[in-house]
Amino acid sequence: MTHSMAKTALRNHWWVPLLASALTGGAFTLWRRRRRRRRDGLAGQVAVVTGGSRGLGWLVADELAQRGCHLVICARDPTELSRARHRLLRHGTDVHSVVCDVAQPAEVDQLMDEALTRYGRIDVLVNVAGIIQVGPFESFTLTDFRRALAVNYLGAVHTVLAVAPHMRGRRRGRIVNVASIGGKVAAPHLLPYDAAKFALVGFSEGLHAELARDGVSVTTVIPGLMRTGSEKYADRRTAGDSRWFSVAARMPGLSMNARQAARRIVAAAARRETEVVLGPPTRVLRIMHDLFPSLMQAALGFTNRFLPRVTADLRA
Repeated sequence: MTHSMAKTALRNHWWVPLLASALTGGAFTLWRRRRRRRRDGLAGQVAVVTGGSRGLGWLVADELAQRGCHLVICARDPTELSRARHRLLRHGTDVHSVVCDVAQPAEVDQLMDEALTRYGRIDVLVNVAGIIQVGPFESFTLTDFRRALAVNYLGAVHTVLAVAPHMRGRRRGRIVNVASIGGKVAAPHLLPYDAAKFALVGFSEGLHAELARDGVSVTTVIPGLMRTGSEKYADRRTAGDSRWFSVAARMPGLSMNARQAARRIVAAAARRETEVVLGPPTRVLRIMHDLFPSLMQAALGFTNRFLPRVTADLRA
């Protein structure tokens, strides 16, 4: 074939190299996706979810069940826990429930022992269990602060201490700690909750640095208000706090759909993400606080002027 003939053939079949390039690129992309799916897939994994009887905890467990995980869920209320387990069984996966207060180390050890006895391993730990107290500073006692720390912070510490040696020994595992925007920006009328969530964020971020070399990922989740229906379980100290918190927790635009939040949390665990901030209002609030901390403190102080106060010192 002469040089001119070759040029003519190339001109007439210009699409051939483009097609070959597209097919090669498509095949490579498909290979990478399948490889990532095999590496990060959750099907067949054993997941422990604390606070799994209702609200966000149950929704996270439900998303994990849909992905084919074997589940161990825990909560303090045996009736709610049993109801949650039966609802999860519809996905056809194995679900084990354990009555457990994460504030009690002995009960957490029992939880992990039952999970290991039943399944032989724990691949995923999701710490969702928590409490929230809403009210002005003067309405709280030292007992309130201790209770918030015991559940919202030490509850996660207890589960991690119980499961980390197992995961490190296997050199694989995923830990997800659901904190709060309250652990980044301290909102008024939530001081015990804020303090405990700040502690949890610090613990979770430090844990990521410690465990990464052992093949264990740690994901810190920063949600804002979510429409879970769980606001009715909040400990609200004044009638005014009860009203504003209930309205805010249900307001679209300010609060996030809890199912979407659960789906995003599970996706983050599958991809071993380091941190997830849920919802546009939460992201904006965090960015504003990081860039303009003094301005945000002034804004929060101004907001507090419109929040309810108690007429007597309830600490007495």
